[in-house]
Amino acid sequence: MLSKFFPYIKEKPLSERVKSRDAFIYLDRVMWSFGWTEPENKRWILPYKLLLAFVNIVMLILLPISMSIEYLHRFKTFSAGEFLSSLEIGVNMYGSSFKCAFTLIGFKKRQEAKVLLDQLDKRCLSDKERSTVHRYVAMGNFFDILYHIFYSTFVVMNFPYFLLERRHAWRMYFPYIDSDEQFYISSIAECFLMTEAIYMDLCTDVCPLISMLMARCHISLLKQRLRNLRSKPGRTEDEYLEELTECIRDHRLLLDYVDALRPVFSGTIFVQFLLIGTVLGLSMINLMFFSTFWTGVATCLFMFDVSMETFPFCYLCNMIIDDCQEMSNCLFQSDWTSADRRYKSTLVYFLHNLQQPITLTAGGVFPISMQTNLAMVKLAFSVVTVIKQFNLAERFQ
Repeated sequence: MLSKFFPYIKEKPLSERVKSRDAFIYLDRVMWSFGWTEPENKRWILPYKLLLAFVNIVMLILLPISMSIEYLHRFKTFSAGEFLSSLEIGVNMYGSSFKCAFTLIGFKKRQEAKVLLDQLDKRCLSDKERSTVHRYVAMGNFFDILYHIFYSTFVVMNFPYFLLERRHAWRMYFPYIDSDEQFYISSIAECFLMTEAIYMDLCTDVCPLISMLMARCHISLLKQRLRNLRSKPGRTEDEYLEELTECIRDHRLLLDYVDALRPVFSGTIFVQFLLIGTVLGLSMINLMFFSTFWTGVATCLFMFDVSMETFPFCYLCNMIIDDCQEMSNCLFQSDWTSADRRYKSTLVYFLHNLQQPITLTAGGVFPISMQTNLAMVKLAFSVVTVIKQFNLAERFQ
């Protein structure tokens, strides 16, 4: 059903030419609308830069400030549930501004990484290898659409309910607009800005996921090539050595690809790790003590979306670490015992490099893994425990 509207989420046949960079098609279109890429026609570069400046000043600077002003301007009108609902989104929005800035600054690095993907694609000659690339490209685009559905559902669940209740869903401050007298205008403006904000946040969350997904695609292809080393009889030792050398080049390209993306994702995930415990903690307090049924459903959706910002990426990083171990096993288990001295010495050098796992760190501090993700999530339960022990929730009710 979805493939009728989004054809790139379906695996293309081998008769069609597909590149690894095609996994970013839908993501790049959304980024283009925010001014985060470059126009194809250079004569439009000035208007495009103006679009970049306008959109990002409004969304990354003025929008978080407007929520903070609303707290100061009309704090007494907030109920406890409204305040927590607004605060959890406001905290996440400030973090999202930093994440978007890191993603925007890393544009050139991401372009360098796509060039390296093109070089890796040149090694995909057999139908089996091309089919693997096609499958991962479709998977990358599918993840992008899936995130759009999850994130959009949060807005769709919140906005109609609060509109019918004649209450503001996110409580933003708009100068020269009385939010009570001009309720529908301010509510529609809130909905539009919040939708734009979550799509910006989506870009910062999906970009690392798709990027490392394509890294895993080429790691899996390299594992298969390592298994097949010296498996074709009738070749000379020089040909076998050249085959091994090509695998070494592939591994070097993979390392260069990850190194190009490392500074881009380091800051993004670091910010998210710092926020996830606090944001989930505020959401859990709101859910347990102050929510109605409908706002509780919306809060659960928000918590799910916040978890999706780090969980899939951390899980993928763990899988890549396991893949690196499997790569060294595949090389060691290949038919190298009857090889000449040159081949064996090259193999030993390559095996040593393969045993170094491909890892990422958040801000150069936290290793990006499931263990770190779970440790940060536990902070949310600590926040709830403190609230319950001191009966703070009852004082605000």
